[in-house]
Amino acid sequence: MADRRSLHRLNGVAHVAGSIGDELIRCIYSVRQQQNMPMHERIISYLERAGLYHLARLNSQWFWLDEPLLGLPVDGEAVSGCLGDFEKYMEGGRPAWEWFQDLFGELSPPNKVKQMTVHFTWFHERFSVLPPDANEETVRIYARAYIMMLLSTQLFGDKSVNRVHIRWLPFVANLDDMGRYSCGSTALAWLYRCMCRVVNRNVTNLAGPLQLLQSWIFWRFSSLRPSGFEVFSFPLASRWSAYLPPNDGKKQRVLSYRLALDRLTARDIVWEPYSALDVLAVARYRCGHTRV
Repeated sequence: MADRRSLHRLNGVAHVAGSIGDELIRCIYSVRQQQNMPMHERIISYLERAGLYHLARLNSQWFWLDEPLLGLPVDGEAVSGCLGDFEKYMEGGRPAWEWFQDLFGELSPPNKVKQMTVHFTWFHERFSVLPPDANEETVRIYARAYIMMLLSTQLFGDKSVNRVHIRWLPFVANLDDMGRYSCGSTALAWLYRCMCRVVNRNVTNLAGPLQLLQSWIFWRFSSLRPSGFEVFSFPLASRWSAYLPPNDGKKQRVLSYRLALDRLTARDIVWEPYSALDVLAVARYRCGHTRV
């Protein structure tokens, strides 16, 4: 019988992941294209109404993945839709690209479009600099562009690498209504879906909100946590904003991580990392209702 004090242990030598496939490392892909997308002061109010301001704050100090307590609503309406034929279900049956032009004031060039996606460079080049004399409608357009990038490349990132899907048009059409959606629970569901897909041996990259997953790991597993990150603020994931993993010795680090996981016991897990008084003080001060 396996040692009851250990968790998910195969035996004293081999890690359970070694019996799943022959590959030593399963690749993790991080989409970080939005890191240089400026968050203009005038669009912050729209991000706050959409319930995405805390996620956007992480965008300015995003941390590196080592190949979620976050300010996202977990109550409210479900974020739902159709990934494939979503255009059929748009309000009023309007063609997607007609709606796109209405919401952003123009269409992206044909060479930036692929099926129902737009290359992220168009958003970045077109909406990086907000004119100082911009009227409120222009500010809303820039806010929509920022949120489209935020949703497609970070919160619900997929493996399209560098494209923004226009399925988010119904959500950015009315920025005042966007805050009623439960983005936190949807991001968690999307991460689970991505993790389920990557266990297929034919799939090599893991997509999804991976920075939030890494933050979750660091908060709960002290043996896997980098040292020297004891100061934190809200959102709590920003604790790791200066974390920079080494570029060398990846294979050896994979082995050391697996060994650390093999040796885990129930006492090595921080089951309720956000219940500490100093953490609660930060979270309650910056957040008025239930979030993840």
